[in-house]
Amino acid sequence: MLLPVKKVSLFIFGLLALTIVKAQNIDRSKFIKDSLDLYINRALTNWRVPGAAVCIVKDGKIVLMKGYGIKELGLLNKVDENTLFMIGSNTKAFTATALAMLQAEKKISLDEKVTKYIPEFKLDNKLAGEQAIVKDLLSHRLGFKTFQGDFTFYNTNLARHEIIAKMGQMKPAYPFRTTWGYTNSAFLTAGEIIPRVTGKPWEVYLKENIFAPLGMSNTLALSADMPKSINRTVPHTLVDGRLTAIPYCNIDGLAPAGAISSSVNDMGKWVMALLNNGKVGNKQVIPAAAINATRQAQDIVGNVQHINGETNYQLYGLGWFIQDYAGHRLIMHDGGVNGYLSSVTLVPKENLGIVILTNTDQNSLYEALRWEIMDAYFKMKYFNYSDAYLSVNKINVTNELQADKRKRDTIALMPKPALSLNKYTGKYVNDFYGSMTITLGELNDLEMRFEHHPKMFARLQPLGGNRFYVTFSDPTYGKAVFPFFIQNDNVTGVRVKVANFVEFDPYDFKKVQ
Repeated sequence: MLLPVKKVSLFIFGLLALTIVKAQNIDRSKFIKDSLDLYINRALTNWRVPGAAVCIVKDGKIVLMKGYGIKELGLLNKVDENTLFMIGSNTKAFTATALAMLQAEKKISLDEKVTKYIPEFKLDNKLAGEQAIVKDLLSHRLGFKTFQGDFTFYNTNLARHEIIAKMGQMKPAYPFRTTWGYTNSAFLTAGEIIPRVTGKPWEVYLKENIFAPLGMSNTLALSADMPKSINRTVPHTLVDGRLTAIPYCNIDGLAPAGAISSSVNDMGKWVMALLNNGKVGNKQVIPAAAINATRQAQDIVGNVQHINGETNYQLYGLGWFIQDYAGHRLIMHDGGVNGYLSSVTLVPKENLGIVILTNTDQNSLYEALRWEIMDAYFKMKYFNYSDAYLSVNKINVTNELQADKRKRDTIALMPKPALSLNKYTGKYVNDFYGSMTITLGELNDLEMRFEHHPKMFARLQPLGGNRFYVTFSDPTYGKAVFPFFIQNDNVTGVRVKVANFVEFDPYDFKKVQ
């Protein structure tokens, strides 16, 4: 969730050799004007993306601003340039920019210790918690793994101050400042510096100091406001191979990391200002020093193997990835929350900005379009990124569906669990997450409910022995196999694993009653 830029595995390149061979030498200057609409509409069908919106800014002008497809599957309401999408982790650039603005106004220092502004801030590594500066929060270098803690924090009933407190209980995977790890709770903590300094909540400060001055009148800071909007998309995902509308996530506990919803019209204004050193006309809305501060590399992410075969470096600034590509320096980020994927890309020296919004979390079109548009402006060969990504995606989806079918076939044989189902019921506790309970289901199965996710439950079906096939009521959390721990014919615990989209590592819960 709240996705960083994805890395493409090496294995795909053999599959794409034919695509590379067929790359066309065409007049790339005409692609945006003559071919992009056809490309996008075809890709929407191939990827099963209900709706998308695209904005291209070049040399201070809007080259393209358009909606494609529909807001919700089964309805004919078309996406337009003012239709809202959740932008996920593209929120992070707003949070980092807001803090950099406060630094430009000499109200804070990004090099100051976090505890100066949030005295109760702590990390499991006591010295790291005492030494951590604001830049550490904004550049993912606290020592945590990517997405660590997010099952506990994402779409949860925990308030922001509770998340900050729980963050102090996380065991870092790496020594402080040694290894980059994408940490959403760190961005929340950074965002909470804003009310400590200004007296205004993060969402109010952004509205008054960024959204309103830039004319972003439709942009929403909080996810809770999205369902109330009139011109909005609906989130979608694939469930058992079928495209399905799903509920909006409520991630306002992590708001500074990923809660904003916006349109390409408003995001175009944001990108225009960023490419113009913070100016709107003659008015300096965002200090140039603040923009520059967010683009200074703070940590090394690593090398990225681009889908066309090129190897690129990737760094992280403050709320932005920094990457080279075809001799150009890119400032970029992706965003992903339940039912949405998006990308924002700036090429400052080319005065080029690209915004892509989609309302399904099961596509790589948002990524393919970024490269396709850049290649056209960089006068590179046509690659057809959408089809290249799609060929890999189809293999992955087929493998997942086949693996899922094998588990369902096993369930159909009604294998017996190691113990009677009653012995699995009861209360379980994880020291970091909290508690969850297991009760008997209605169809020879079990039901699991979590303390901090009251609207979600999981169904557990026996696979034989101490293993159960698990389906979450919220498809964002995926499907999994949970092993129970048994000692002396008694259940002692269970290992819970949610989808990697949310968190990579499992949680061990101990049975307490």
